[in-house]
Amino acid sequence: MLTFIMRRVAAGAILLVVITVIAFSLLYLGSGNIARTIVGQNATQEVVDRKAAELGLDRPLFVQFWDWLTSAVSGDLGRSWFNGQLVAVQLSSRLAVTLSLVIGAILLTAIFSVILGIFAARRGGAVDGTVQFLSILGFAIPGFLIALFLVLIFAVNLHWFKATGYVPLATSFTGWLSSVTLPIVALAIGGIATISQQVRGSIVDGLSRDYVRTLRSRGLSSNRVLYKHVLRNAGGPALALLAVQFIGMIGGAVIVEQIFALPGIGSLTVQATSAGDIPMVMGIVVVTAIIAVVVNLLIDLAQAALNPKVRLS
Repeated sequence: MLTFIMRRVAAGAILLVVITVIAFSLLYLGSGNIARTIVGQNATQEVVDRKAAELGLDRPLFVQFWDWLTSAVSGDLGRSWFNGQLVAVQLSSRLAVTLSLVIGAILLTAIFSVILGIFAARRGGAVDGTVQFLSILGFAIPGFLIALFLVLIFAVNLHWFKATGYVPLATSFTGWLSSVTLPIVALAIGGIATISQQVRGSIVDGLSRDYVRTLRSRGLSSNRVLYKHVLRNAGGPALALLAVQFIGMIGGAVIVEQIFALPGIGSLTVQATSAGDIPMVMGIVVVTAIIAVVVNLLIDLAQAALNPKVRLS
């Protein structure tokens, strides 16, 4: 187990370096004259050159990346080129907002996907058809339309939840719940539509296997066969898909945070990218990549715990 974790951490570190190299190169090569963008188009060439020298942009790209990488390894992600604030400080305040949305959406997705998948697989017929139709509908409708619909019905008309803005959990639990419920539901619906079909298909396939008939012939109840054996085998693919959904939701949070005016990483990414704030964008890339590596590692461990036949190798 420890060897597996160490190997996965080492592979994650290599992946992180590769991602940062690609992101750093693309950002610098695609940003044109960065110093000119920062000081403005009306600035003189002398001012532009001075800004480039101040930011170290007049050095070779490899030297710039090496300096950034060595600082990042020590925990220093630099400062924003536009407001001068530490990147790590800004990310830490924004990360709590985005993670509260994504973790809430993942929990909602996992719970409802399992319930709907089991319900459709066991009942079949019209119930199965209805669940599949709703899943296709939830998958086909863009997330931003779902978010706008939720705001119109539950915030504007019924006044059950906040339409915009974020209330920290430390300030008020009910206020926090009111501010994150609709964004979480908007993020989760697409995931529920996808994973519930995965769970349903795995259960239907599992119930037709020979080992299920053997278990039933030994007198095990249908519920015990389903929940102790079939669902455990169906959990592996669903967990893998859930990990993909988790990473996808971080990207999907960009749009949802814009609609609900939430101060998360998604809205920060839009601001930093449009302004050409490369230290901030690189900080976001690093944090997102680390989250992806950690989530994949946890999913692998969860799969091994769920199904003893899965070997960590």
